[in-house]
Parts: sequence; structure tokens; C-alpha cells
Amino acid sequence: MAVSRIAQAIGEPARARMLFSLLDGHARTSTELAMVAEVSPSTASVHLARLKDERLVKLLAQGKHRYYSLDGPRVAAALESLSVLAGRPRAKFVPNTPTRLRLARTCYDHMAGTLGVSLHDGLVGLGWLVRESYQLTPRGIKALEGLEIDVAAMLNLRRRFAYACMDWSERRPHIGGSLGAALLRVALNRKWVAQDLDSRALDITAVGRREMTSRFRLQLQALALLLLSQRTCGSLPVGNPKKRHEGKNRCPARHAGADGAQDAGCARGPPWLRDRAAY
Repeated sequence: MAVSRIAQAIGEPARARMLFSLLDGHARTSTELAMVAEVSPSTASVHLARLKDERLVKLLAQGKHRYYSLDGPRVAAALESLSVLAGRPRAKFVPNTPTRLRLARTCYDHMAGTLGVSLHDGLVGLGWLVRESYQLTPRGIKALEGLEIDVAAMLNLRRRFAYACMDWSERRPHIGGSLGAALLRVALNRKWVAQDLDSRALDITAVGRREMTSRFRLQLQALALLLLSQRTCGSLPVGNPKKRHEGKNRCPARHAGADGAQDAGCARGPPWLRDRAAY
């Protein structure tokens, strides 16, 4: 029976750990899932192939990276029901990306991080963008043309119009393609965001927080985190990273050790840590 086959796929301990780790909505690589399942990478590949065959997980290949996520809400609902029976809460996903890059940055020529993911969710929630096809609705076309985005011209480009670009820190999609690039241009031209001089980080301006909240219904929690990141080290000099945490410019959060280990309250972190995890 199909039910027993799926139950066997879920019931194997390593595969169960993989599936339940994906319940938080964040995609993960096979290497990460191997660590979660406490198996070797080769064994993890075999388990993931079985889960994919049973349509419990789906694969997104993006460049050299391959991300796995649950194959839809029906799988999540089934796992949630099983977790209720088991009575065990699942662990929360905690990114280890440097805070400032995680909150807002560029990904090639579009926005990424918490800001990019929130913008993606905002456009889908407003009914401007269809999640399954990444096509604009008539309402979305009208709204973006109001931002002086030439939708018709973008549709005629050889470049993909829009697609789900997996965010490596949030492990949820942000908007890639010509639409994502157009949104970044609008944000920069209208001074909603300012690009850092020595990294891919983006700072959200006061105007940007107000405009993007009202226009795109960004999540208030995400914006609160972004605002906190700017308040923490926003007054520190940008041009000389060696002086960011020295003398009078020292971050008020301070660092725990002489080796420059990052304190949780410091948005920029020590120079050697700021952007290295992104490459």
C-alpha cells in the first residue's frame, strides 16, 4: 500500500530527522541534512533520493548548490500531525551569517537577506506576484508601473523575468531575475537603501523603512531587526575597517575575547568576520 510505503520512508530515524528539520520552512543542503541526520554524506544522498521519490521533499538546484525543502504544505501538515502525537517540539532554525549581511545585502544585482525575503513575501501577500509561476498579476503590473518600472520592456528581455533565488542565510526565496534587479534600482534611486562602500551590505534609510512598510507590507519584526542593526554600529566609520572597533570608535557592545570573537550585540562584527562567510 502507498500509505505503508510513505510511512516507512518517514519512519526511518535518519530520514525523520531530515524531514522534521525542514518543517521550519528553510531549505537545507544535503551536507547540512547529513549532519542533522547524523549520517555520512553518501548515506544522506540515498535517504534524500528515497524521500524525493516519495514526493516528500523537492530539490532546487541553484548554481553549484542543491537545496532540499518539503514538497508542499500537505507534507508539512502530515509531519505536524505526527509531531503532535509524538509531543516533541522542533528546534528553531538559527542562521550563523554575520548579522549585518543577513539582514540586508545584494545578491548579484537584486536584494537578499531578511529584507529580500520579506519583499518577496510582501509581493506574494499583496497578490502582485504568483508564487508558483513568478508572473505578475494585473494588480502587480499596475503597482510596479507606478514605481516607474517598465514591466513590458523587462518581459521582452532574454533574461528570466523573475524566479525564486534561494537566500543562503534565510534559506527561503527572494526575488531574482530582471524584476529583482528593477526593485533594487528603485530602492537605490529613491534612497530607500544605501549600499555599503566596502561590502554587499545594504542600509535601510528612514525613508526606506516608511515607504517599504507602507507599499509592500513588510513584516514589522523584520524591519525591527534591520533598524536594530543600524543603531548598533551605524555611527562607526565605513572606510577603515581596522578602526571600527578601536578607541573612541569601539562598538558599544564590545567583544568578548582578545581574538575578536563577535559579540551577539555587534551588528558589524570584527573585520575578519564581517563578510568572509558570504564567499
